[in-house]
Amino acid sequence: MRDSVADSISGSVSDAVGGAVGDSAVRATIADAFSRTAPKYDAFARDHPHLTRMRHKVYEHVERFVPAGSSILELNAGTGTDAVALARRGFRVHATDIAPGMLALARDKVERFGLEDRVSVQDCSFLELARVEGGPFDAVFSDLGGLNCIDDLRPVVAQLDLVLRPGGVVVWVLMPPICLWELGLAFTGQIRLAFRRLARHGTRAHLEGRHFDVHYFTPERAAAAFGDGYEVLAVEGLSVITPTAESKNLAKRHRDLYRTLAWLDDRIAPHAPASGWGDFYILTLRRRGVAPKVVAR
Repeated sequence: MRDSVADSISGSVSDAVGGAVGDSAVRATIADAFSRTAPKYDAFARDHPHLTRMRHKVYEHVERFVPAGSSILELNAGTGTDAVALARRGFRVHATDIAPGMLALARDKVERFGLEDRVSVQDCSFLELARVEGGPFDAVFSDLGGLNCIDDLRPVVAQLDLVLRPGGVVVWVLMPPICLWELGLAFTGQIRLAFRRLARHGTRAHLEGRHFDVHYFTPERAAAAFGDGYEVLAVEGLSVITPTAESKNLAKRHRDLYRTLAWLDDRIAPHAPASGWGDFYILTLRRRGVAPKVVAR
């Protein structure tokens, strides 16, 4: 969600932009931009130990709060990396996005790994959850900032009751205003980059010649969007003192330093104020009501 594919490597933010724009032609143009860049997402993720660690931390977090064997609706599924990983961990995933190129790669992954019985894929915006097939679900999941391209989470939250069972869990990975790694760039003279997350009305990003705004949510603001119908279960920082997601080289070239940072990161990330800092944070809530039944994987 920054200024290149390397900076928005997870789900497709095309969903956020395309779903928020009423003009179908504009939506199609944005979706096409993400379709054309889709192969770059997977290419960048290869041989990327830091991004792999980040994703694994998210999956472990999901496993702590979502019962084994649950059904998960994924928003901004992108090329299906997370859907496949969660399916391999025993979940059933319905992956949604609106970029045809992203969806094509997701379907290819599902077929290639023989996961057709555990992963389904649908062209659907997260602002049109009434169109989602196969619900209701035990959890709704969105990874690595796919929801940061809208300035208000409430229109998405307002539709969750259509797709999430009472007692179901929401796990959203969002970008906060405070990222220590980026703020540190001020010492290198990169002032605009260092403080961009603090801009009052978001920051301008671009991809494949298309421009859109990115907005950063504190955990408090994100949780407030859910109202009294949901209870917060956990907030955990993701890459609080380890690098941002686009950094490949530190983990590969300075392994001892990276391991030390990761060790410290693991210990401070669950605790305030670090829980709301980082490249991202993981916000987990439960819809009030009867919890979903635990099913053996």
